[in-house]
Amino acid sequence: MDENTQQQDLDQNQPSADNESFYVPHRSATLEGIVNTVEWLLIAFILALVFRAFGVEAFQIPTGSMADTLKGSHYHLRCLRCGYAYNAGGDDTLFARPECPSCGYAQPMNAVGKIQNGDRIFVLKSIYQFYAPKRWDVVVFKNPTNPQINYIKRLTGLPGETVQIIDGNLFIDNHIQRKPAQVQNELWMPIYDNDYQSFGKIGQFAANDVSNIPWRQPFENTPDSRWNLNADGSATFSLEDYRSSPHVLVYNSDVGNDFHSVYAYNGFSRQSQPVCDDLMMRFWVKNQGDGIIAVGFEKDGIQYVGSVRFGDSMVLSRRESGETHDLAKIPIQLTPDNDRTRYFEFANVDYRLVLRFGTQRLSIDLPVRKSEKQMPPKVEIQGSGKIRISHIGLFRDTYYTSAANLRATADNPFTLNAGEFFVCGDNSPNSSDARLWSVAGKDQMGRDVYREGVVPMDYMMGKAFMVYWSDAFSPMPNMLPIIPNIDQLKVIYGGSEAVY
Repeated sequence: MDENTQQQDLDQNQPSADNESFYVPHRSATLEGIVNTVEWLLIAFILALVFRAFGVEAFQIPTGSMADTLKGSHYHLRCLRCGYAYNAGGDDTLFARPECPSCGYAQPMNAVGKIQNGDRIFVLKSIYQFYAPKRWDVVVFKNPTNPQINYIKRLTGLPGETVQIIDGNLFIDNHIQRKPAQVQNELWMPIYDNDYQSFGKIGQFAANDVSNIPWRQPFENTPDSRWNLNADGSATFSLEDYRSSPHVLVYNSDVGNDFHSVYAYNGFSRQSQPVCDDLMMRFWVKNQGDGIIAVGFEKDGIQYVGSVRFGDSMVLSRRESGETHDLAKIPIQLTPDNDRTRYFEFANVDYRLVLRFGTQRLSIDLPVRKSEKQMPPKVEIQGSGKIRISHIGLFRDTYYTSAANLRATADNPFTLNAGEFFVCGDNSPNSSDARLWSVAGKDQMGRDVYREGVVPMDYMMGKAFMVYWSDAFSPMPNMLPIIPNIDQLKVIYGGSEAVY
């Protein structure tokens, strides 16, 4: 290498002002990684604050006013007599033994396990800045009587409407308000589930304790009927007899749970609660050949029947004073030798009859009779032919208590002004809500500025849309519950155009 070539190589390795290739001191890789991590954490923190303020925020349910839709602190129980799983409020077990909602058995106190925290939910905070709130939404809002506390209830009345609660039903501007399908399905409460029956000897208590009475099947044959109540075990009923008049099973409410609107979550006396006659029965049915399967509900002295005539039609009818009249009818596509098991459901709810069989649906609206009657309903299963039914369940609707309301009763309608909303808890007998607030709403300074019984638009915080954590499991004794219970995670349904 000559001298000129060596000098060129040296020049190429020096900083050049022409190509702006300046020497930059090198930082350590460790320090640079820490700086980048801090920057990302700071950005994530800022985004989280923005997202929480304007997007989605997590809340924990403190009380049971929305149970069983949403649970506050609670005990998860399994009936010692029939095995049915249910929840009881964290405070209620201090006053009364929790009763099974399916068989009525009162659990002994030593069967109550560890208390569970309330459900954790996600709330869309800014949705009502773009869309008007809908009836039946589950909303989070500042409690008007104490704005420092957040409440969660179901939205039942909108600005400008007149609200009444009559016989457990919601009326707006003198018209019955029927719940959307997904909301209604969430609000059904068990009266009896035939899949859960006494499976052995249970602990004994005081001699006069009603829970000591041996379990009996509450469905009973009428004198001339021949249903077999132990077809494939006691959870399946069968019939093998064709005749023109149906064989009838009657639900005996003196043996099973009655129709009072009690909530297993609470410790209230059954007899102190009103009777609910909005009912639904479902089961799976398998037929061979022709025949009929039907369910009848008697309400206010009128029997409403949902029938499936195999290979022919689905029929809704009413029977009064010994006479039967068909109300609605559609054909079904079943051959006489069809041997499939299909879902059957019949409901009389919110003055509407709904019959489902397989994938078909038939419904009709009934005339509204506003009353506060306390006549217990009657329930029947009717059949003819070769039939098997299983997974039999009887349910009642959520009953919005009206007798003790301060406002929105039959005699005391409540009209909302602009920017005012009316809310009710799903756990109606144990909910402090718009029906019962007895003081004026306050501003952040504690001054009375809002009417009693309303939630102002200014206090609406958002719409609850998902339970993301509930009834978590502990991996080992004395450890925190950190394993999520996937079965309890769910969407929280609200206002929708899809009718039940």
